[in-house]
Amino acid sequence: MESGKIIILTAPSGSGKTTLARFLLQTFDQLLFSVSATTRPARAGETNGKDYYFMDKDQFLTNVSNHAFFEYQEVYTDLYYGTLKSEMSRIWSLSKIPLLDIDVKGAYNIESYNNYETLSIFVKASSIEVLKNRLVSRGTDSIESIEKRLQKANSELDYARHFDYVITNDKLELAQQLLKQIVSDFI
Repeated sequence: MESGKIIILTAPSGSGKTTLARFLLQTFDQLLFSVSATTRPARAGETNGKDYYFMDKDQFLTNVSNHAFFEYQEVYTDLYYGTLKSEMSRIWSLSKIPLLDIDVKGAYNIESYNNYETLSIFVKASSIEVLKNRLVSRGTDSIESIEKRLQKANSELDYARHFDYVITNDKLELAQQLLKQIVSDFI
């Protein structure tokens, strides 16, 4: 697999990383979104191959066995997410930089490889309460799911120190400007 630069945005669910990823994609022509694979069902309005590569668990695990993933994680019991090697190669073959919007542990694993020129950015909300309010206002998850996400967020915050930058996303415009400068310097 050929290689190049990688930019990773990672965060606990509800921190705003997807909003920031969209901002970066609109700001920098050099970036292409790396579509992740997942075993979770598609939400309303999501498209296979654009938002995610939706797979059932057996398909996902077959890809794991075939070493098709650049990174992957079982984020929740029987709920997998991963970055396909073919997706990374596709982006690099276009002379672009993959922008990964991925799980904290998956991002940590890539950071641990040290084989790539990687910029890793951890995005966080100012508090768990702010995170909870964002998750509730999205209206896409059950109360049980939100509680699981908040428990996971508490443990994910411990990983922040392993990344190149940590951005608190309370004021979107400020977070965007910080991110723009960081990414501009990296590119």
